[in-house]
Parts: sequence; C-alpha cells; structure tokens
Amino acid sequence: MIIHYDDDVDALYIQFCEKTPDGAVEVAEGIQMDLTSNNELVGIEVLDASKHIDLKSMLSYTFDPSIAKTRHPIEIAS
Repeated sequence: MIIHYDDDVDALYIQFCEKTPDGAVEVAEGIQMDLTSNNELVGIEVLDASKHIDLKSMLSYTFDPSIAKTRHPIEIAS
C-alpha cells in the first residue's frame, strides 16, 4: 500500500496495487474508489482530505522490528 498526499490541492490517494484502474465509483462526495474491470480495488481518492481524515496520523509511520522477518538472516560484519 502506498499513500500519496498532495497538499497543494488537499488530495489523498491510497494505492493498493499497481494495476491500472478502468473506472471509478464515487462512494461519497469527494471520495472515489478506482476499480479494474473485474471490480478489483486499485485505490481510493479523497478530496479535501484534511476535512475527512486526521492527516497527521495517516501520514506518520512506525516500524516495529519485532514483526519483521527475513528469509535469510542479515549478518553485519564487524
């Protein structure tokens, strides 16, 4: 998932995959879902995002290393 925010126009886009949408459905005023022809959700666009979403929490990220797993352990040379 990738979150894009354009503060010039106050628009937020949540991208779920890299597929190209074939259309969009407006689910509420200023909120639309981008879909493929098979109704797969590609992304959600929110206009006037700062009025609908707490952007500070949406655009802040945390990383919990305890849940990160790798197939091959990384060795750090000393």
